[in-house]
Amino acid sequence: MSVDEEAGRSAERVVFIDDEAEVCRANRQSLELDGFTVETFGAAGPALAAIIANPPGLVVTDVRLPDLDGIALFARIKAIDPELPVILITGHGDIRMAVGAMREGAYDFLSKPYPAESLMVSARRALERRRLVLENRALRARLEAAVEEDPAFLGISPEMVRLRRLVREVAQADVDVLVFGETGSGKEVVASALHRWSRRASRNFVAMNCGALPDSVVESELFGHEAGAFTGALKRRVGRIEHAQGGTLFLDEIESMPLGLQVKLLRVLQERAVEPLGSNEIRSIDMRVVAATKVDLGQAAAQGAFRDDLYHRLNVITIAIPPLRDRREDVMLLFQEFLTRAATRFGREAPAITAAVREHLRRHDWPGNVRELGHFAERHALGLGQNEVSPPEAATAGTLAEQVDRFERGLIREELIMAGGDVRIAAESLGTPRKTLYDKIARHGLTPTDYR
Repeated sequence: MSVDEEAGRSAERVVFIDDEAEVCRANRQSLELDGFTVETFGAAGPALAAIIANPPGLVVTDVRLPDLDGIALFARIKAIDPELPVILITGHGDIRMAVGAMREGAYDFLSKPYPAESLMVSARRALERRRLVLENRALRARLEAAVEEDPAFLGISPEMVRLRRLVREVAQADVDVLVFGETGSGKEVVASALHRWSRRASRNFVAMNCGALPDSVVESELFGHEAGAFTGALKRRVGRIEHAQGGTLFLDEIESMPLGLQVKLLRVLQERAVEPLGSNEIRSIDMRVVAATKVDLGQAAAQGAFRDDLYHRLNVITIAIPPLRDRREDVMLLFQEFLTRAATRFGREAPAITAAVREHLRRHDWPGNVRELGHFAERHALGLGQNEVSPPEAATAGTLAEQVDRFERGLIREELIMAGGDVRIAAESLGTPRKTLYDKIARHGLTPTDYR
């Protein structure tokens, strides 16, 4: 059984164990009235076999059982799955024993006689924790699969699948490429992949940020210079273009390149040759150029802020990177990976991803895209992330119906992701009839096959 299937089938299942049939009957009725699915057993042996065969979301067991006491049963359950919550039911004389079991990881204990509501409250909290555990397991499984498939392009969203396929295809074509994406969206990752998956992979990948250098040195950095070409040029310098011979030249923030230099770059792209400063020698260049921009170069060219001829020369193929807000199903996957990396780098255990953090990840628009998410993961790894988690009241404004509708769509979409597009599993996880879920999926414009 896959992790997704386990999450779907066990979300609200409770195994209740007591050797008194009347106690089983009464507690089963109370739990079922509260919306849980319940299996009752009169002894530990049959219950343990059922738990192994089909792990539930919660085990509630009396300490005094005819074949194996509840503490020993808890130890066996812990050996099978240390994160499966167990609530112990104790008599007065067993309380010290139950407290000791809680130190070993038991979720809670209830002392007889206990009101039904106490069991309901504890069960709801235990199952919520179990739900988070299973979601994290499913996320880790998807993360491992995604990393194995391609560590550079983590993502399960349809947008990311399409981007990955497009980059692979374009990489083989060996043409110049214009990469468009917002700040922090991963433009250099795309450029690097275009190089790595191309026939040029064994040669240099040379990156230059056109906006990070003063105008006075950009020309020398790009074209190179001979000794004595200008004051301070004491020796010959090979420029980025020449250094990219046989490989890939990546020009980030191309929109920041001075207009005068754009003319010279255009000539290089047209003639595939470079003339270093202070030299009369024209050197042939075999390279691919990948230019990246966060602005619409077509619009910039129309406004005179970028050369129109250079724009059309660069715009052989354009790869647009979708912003993170348009592929929200990738947020949790990326956050988990960034959190793991950060925790390893800081030499500490990765903190739990709480329900509040999950809600923040789901709600936030991530204007800084993947870079912003990565920085948030680093702060969370250091124990600082909770300071940024907004309370539920800070959710996007709107009418009650709009907010409920928005929340329902997000919840269904997330369950489809966790279930790999399987509506049956998602329906079980959400505790709703399959037909009802199909109706809601259609109403929200979702397509289950997009998440497979």
